[in-house]
Amino acid sequence: MKIIPGGVCAAKGFKANGVHCGIRKNHSKKDLALIVSEVPASAAAVYTTNLVKGAPLLVTKRNIANGKAQAVICNSGNANTCNANGIEIAEGMCALVEKALGISAGDVVVASTGVIGQPLDITPIAQHMEQLSAGLSEDGSSAAAQAIMTTDTVDKQIAVEFTVGGKVCRMGGIAKGSGMIHPNMATMLVFITTDCAIAPELLQKALRGDIQNTFNMLSIDGDTSTNDMVTVLANGMAGNPEITAEGEDFEIFMKALNTLTVALCRCIAGDGEGATKLLECTVSGAADMATARTVAKSVICSSLLKAAMFGADANWGRVLCAIGYSGADVDVSKIGVSFRSPKGEIPVCKDGAGIPFSEEIAKEILLEKEIEILVSLGSGDCTASAWGCDLTYDYVKINGDYRT
Repeated sequence: MKIIPGGVCAAKGFKANGVHCGIRKNHSKKDLALIVSEVPASAAAVYTTNLVKGAPLLVTKRNIANGKAQAVICNSGNANTCNANGIEIAEGMCALVEKALGISAGDVVVASTGVIGQPLDITPIAQHMEQLSAGLSEDGSSAAAQAIMTTDTVDKQIAVEFTVGGKVCRMGGIAKGSGMIHPNMATMLVFITTDCAIAPELLQKALRGDIQNTFNMLSIDGDTSTNDMVTVLANGMAGNPEITAEGEDFEIFMKALNTLTVALCRCIAGDGEGATKLLECTVSGAADMATARTVAKSVICSSLLKAAMFGADANWGRVLCAIGYSGADVDVSKIGVSFRSPKGEIPVCKDGAGIPFSEEIAKEILLEKEIEILVSLGSGDCTASAWGCDLTYDYVKINGDYRT
């Protein structure tokens, strides 16, 4: 298992591109992405749990019901959500892919991200489809990653290489997400490609199992988006025997997927709207996995803790507070808390009570860009991690005029 370049184009048979078509007012920002597999691929997806769902999610869910897809088209700048003609526009985007590339509209994953409740005009998308499709390239991952960004400050992509059935396989992904990240299913928009051969039902099982410990453990601001979706396309061009049952090959595939998704989680958390710090809460010593997950996510979601981390304030009481209202059944008298960063580690709480520590050393540790919040529950051997970011003045500034 190793990290390689290439993003969504690292796997054999995948090309991508991204262009500015005019949905976004800033001409320097790309706003339309396309990812295409040379051959039909197994497809799997998970979607937002928000009852208000963007039209593209409904169309995508219908299109990949047979477990197959061959292309992904996504625009930024407009979520195509709560629009009377939303389904028509989403289907129209799929039809444009069919017209440009000959891929059936029913084999297209369609996605949109941006402002909710604003009509989406398909005209600029149609006018730039020739440019978008003509520019498809094995080096196009960065262009596609940039085209799906909204308030993101950096593009997010990664790829890994692994071996299944004696064949070298590759898996790559791009993601967007900076605000409205609190999924409880998947999160933001993530597009993953692989040349590993795996049956659709096993691909769905792998994705649904993975997100419980990755994207479901990610929170920026407590808001669950209407357009969150994670999709995986597996075209089998690596030539490995198709994974059709659980076993060693499936476990290797799961490890590759987890390596990819954890890296993307960290990218998203570190690029939270207005964020200056990546926060990771690791809970150990839990009686069961559900408790570990509940506690870790409660801590990472605490606005008070996030604000304290912004100010480099070792206010460990906010950690205990978040654990206390999490709903998890824990023995408070056994809880321990430490803060850690590249500058070192400092224990601040033992057996549910404060212990003497140097505020000066703690501040030095918390001034770093990546902070670990370590919680020990002392009641078992289960561990879980959650990711988030600090809460800053800029978060309010960004969202105060997001629409206008």
